Amino acid sequence: MEVTEKCAGGGGVLRWEWLWLCVEQRSKHWTHLLTSLCLKRTAPRKQSEALLHTTNYLLQSPSRRSQKEALQYSCLPRSPPGRREGRSLFLNTSLPHSHLYRLLLLIILIHLAGGSDVIRIGGLFDLADERQEVAFRYAIDAINSDRTMLAHARLSAQIEEIPPNDSFRGSRKVCSLLKSGVAAIFGPQSGQTSDHVQSICDALEIPHIENRWDFRLTRDAYSVNLYPHPSTLAKAYMDVLKTLGWQKFCIIYENNNGLVRVQELLKNHTWQINLRQLPNDDDYRPMLKDAKKAGVTHVVLDVERQNIFSVLKQAQQIGMMTSYHNYFITSLDLHTVDLEDFRHGGTNVTALRIVDPENQLVQRVIQDWVFGELRYGRTIEAPTSTMRSNGSGESSIKVVPQPTPHTTNSNMTFLKTEVALMYDAVQLFAKALDDLDRSRHIDVTPLECDGDVTWVHGNSLINYMKWVQVNGLTGLIKFDTEGFRRDVTLDIVELTKDGLTRVGRWDPGSGANYTRSYSEVQQGIVESLQNKTLMVTSILAAPYNMLRETSVQMTGNDRYEGFCVDLIQEISEVLGFNYTIRIAADGSHGKYDDKKKRWNGMIGELLDQKADLAIGDLTITYEREQVVDFTMPWMNLGITILYRKPTKKPPNLFSFLSPLSLDVWLYMATAYLAISLLLFVLARLSPYEWIESYPCRQEEDRTRENQYNLFNSLWFTMGSLLQQGTEQQPKAVSTRIVAGIWWFFTLIMISSYTANLAAFLTVERMESPIESAEDLAKQTRIKYGSLYGGSTWDFFANSKMPTYQRMFSFMESQNPSVYTKSNEEGVKRVQKGDGQYAFMMESSSIEYITERYCDLTQVGGPLDSKSYGIALPPGSPFTNAISGAILSLQEGGKLQALRTRWWKHKKGGGQCKDDESKSSSKANELGLNNVGGVFVVLLAGMGLASVVAVCEFVWKSRKLATEEHASVWTEMSKELKFALSCDSSSKPVRKKPPEHENGPSYLSINTCGSTFTASQYSFSSKDPVP
Repeated sequence: MEVTEKCAGGGGVLRWEWLWLCVEQRSKHWTHLLTSLCLKRTAPRKQSEALLHTTNYLLQSPSRRSQKEALQYSCLPRSPPGRREGRSLFLNTSLPHSHLYRLLLLIILIHLAGGSDVIRIGGLFDLADERQEVAFRYAIDAINSDRTMLAHARLSAQIEEIPPNDSFRGSRKVCSLLKSGVAAIFGPQSGQTSDHVQSICDALEIPHIENRWDFRLTRDAYSVNLYPHPSTLAKAYMDVLKTLGWQKFCIIYENNNGLVRVQELLKNHTWQINLRQLPNDDDYRPMLKDAKKAGVTHVVLDVERQNIFSVLKQAQQIGMMTSYHNYFITSLDLHTVDLEDFRHGGTNVTALRIVDPENQLVQRVIQDWVFGELRYGRTIEAPTSTMRSNGSGESSIKVVPQPTPHTTNSNMTFLKTEVALMYDAVQLFAKALDDLDRSRHIDVTPLECDGDVTWVHGNSLINYMKWVQVNGLTGLIKFDTEGFRRDVTLDIVELTKDGLTRVGRWDPGSGANYTRSYSEVQQGIVESLQNKTLMVTSILAAPYNMLRETSVQMTGNDRYEGFCVDLIQEISEVLGFNYTIRIAADGSHGKYDDKKKRWNGMIGELLDQKADLAIGDLTITYEREQVVDFTMPWMNLGITILYRKPTKKPPNLFSFLSPLSLDVWLYMATAYLAISLLLFVLARLSPYEWIESYPCRQEEDRTRENQYNLFNSLWFTMGSLLQQGTEQQPKAVSTRIVAGIWWFFTLIMISSYTANLAAFLTVERMESPIESAEDLAKQTRIKYGSLYGGSTWDFFANSKMPTYQRMFSFMESQNPSVYTKSNEEGVKRVQKGDGQYAFMMESSSIEYITERYCDLTQVGGPLDSKSYGIALPPGSPFTNAISGAILSLQEGGKLQALRTRWWKHKKGGGQCKDDESKSSSKANELGLNNVGGVFVVLLAGMGLASVVAVCEFVWKSRKLATEEHASVWTEMSKELKFALSCDSSSKPVRKKPPEHENGPSYLSINTCGSTFTASQYSFSSKDPVP
């Protein structure tokens, strides 16, 4: 046949080109034909040699050209080298049919499996950055092993190592790679060198792929960067910090790149931010001590990955890695840092990461790398936590590398962000190249850096890379049109006792989303409190904290007793922590010193981190709330006035007049006179009030009389007022109307008087010069003050009310000072002040004092409303847990029981309770001092009546003496003798004798049938006949 003639020469010689054509056409017919006709006489030894040489060479050279050369080399005779005739290959010996068939079948399988073009890609790596090189190599191996991608091509790594920041050598290496023909350049990590590489690639239209942080906001057309864009990371930082509720924090940065990373945080004017830069040396402790003195508890740490451990360790040495400190680390590689020394300290360390160690793809890739290096006798530091269990308790792999001293089971020390991004970059490039290869055949041509020729496929390939999406080790990889990676998903991780734990996720659309609930967070805090010993600072103030009175020497917490001691004991039993009580050095609550620029007292110890809790009669104020955290209040109160109990008012002799005021008495007197005069006038005007005196007289002697003369009118109204009757009764309608209105008036007034009189006579009246704060402000005789620097002092100092401002000015102007150093001093000053000093303090403390000192009392109501709470250092994680415990005790009635115990029962409580209850349960008995005025009035009335009677007696005796022409004493003796004789209650009427008769005369008077004889007395015509 034609093929036989072409491929077979004399003596069974096979022409090489036709043998390769058979393989190239993948035809079994041609292969069988060549096998049967051309090669029949090859010795077994030669068959073995040909098979061995072909196999070894083809495995090392997978391209079509390499396979062709391998086949030509393997079929050369073992005669002296160099025997070739043109481009034809001749075999002097022939092979048996079976052996040649096996050889050709092997060639065909190799060609079908790997007979594709080799595409070289260049990698530029730093000398010390071997891990990225490993990721680069294994990413290429993974792609070459996946025949679903790049079916017609294979990737080949061209790796060059360059020193960091050596732009000259970097440029030379790039030109060398381009001259050999590469489809893309990966790296380097150095920013300065990368800029030169990028400019060269952009000029020759070669894709340049980076995986480093770059602050530039614009990129060249032929460059992409898999590292998240700086604006995206800045937004992630802001969202997480806002979610955490940070308002005031310190940014510690290492270099200018750190300032660029946090510049978006500095633009937020709602935050109080303090900037501090790490010193150039390795001793960061002086700077950290200054930050600690400034009260820094929230830190944004932006340093290189290799310096994170050193900074945190030195912060731990100076006491800045406690439960009250919070760190947010901007590095995405915190999971590669050994955090074993900080896991059990309780410090809240938060960071972001783009690599999820729990991702199955990440775990599989790391295992491939580890075992791949083991095959070549090399090792990679990988944590055992990456070797996951298969579910049965056994490891899913058989060989686990031992961790180094710097690795832990909770941190990965191998897969840094840049390493994972390098792996993903190769995957992204292969995906884009595969998509492009499906539409056209790609040829990689050598390029010269100083030439004008560019790669024709570079523009299309870079566009494909910006368009395709790949799921890699760092999540979904996709770019915008500018070649930036803005759409990324980051894990929010926090350091716990189990290591770094993912607590949420962040994405540009929804921001920071925590996957744990609030109850889970609080449960973790409560668990961290178990068996933890807290330092509690307090001050001595009854009844909150007092020294225990005992004959036995006490130590530790047993030395103290009081309401707050019992309260912290109850809280510790609820939460399960231990505590140690310590008295504040200066014994004060806490006040800011403008001269020293620091807080003193219990607040100062919290800020200096000398104590974990501050408990006592510590008032929650705005100024204190700005520097420390407070729990929910455990007692509500207000500012009141402590003053000496007012003395009992001495009974007034005329206390019966007290029910009505002086004005009422005057109005009643005026009404009495007005009604009397009106009755007198109306009675004289009304004809029905004139009646006949003696109807039995003759018509000419009959007269009419009016019973309401002036004196009778006054007597009638007086009798009605005193609810007594008189012989005069009104007969006319007008006078009856006046009388009825007067009776109604007296009924109301007398009833009101009687009701009020009982209260005034039975209730003791206390006389106090002050009744409220306004009374204090209006006078200057009684001095008043408060505890200097306490919450009461702050209230008056910051008050905007004129009354309180005037009181504060008065207190400030007094010399000697009216302020005290303690509440006990103020109480003693009130007791010794004899009513000349008042002390203002919290109502709860005044209540405790008045239960034990019966000569003291509370004056007025609360001036404000405030509360006592437990103070903790700023940012303390235990605030909510302790608040929950207080709420539980309050709902269970435990707080009220403790208050009753320490206010009413313990330490002499209840001494003044009996007097108060006795005075309130029944009225006081009336003594002579209470009603003595009534007796005085009675005696005065009796005396007045007696005097009037004597005057009437004398006046009448004198008148009779004049009429009888006798002496006054004679008439007085006659009248007195008759008055003292008790044998008769009637008295004869003496008629004045006529003027023409001298001496006594006898007159018989017939009055209505009755005859009266007067023989001893004479009457004057002027005397009225009764």
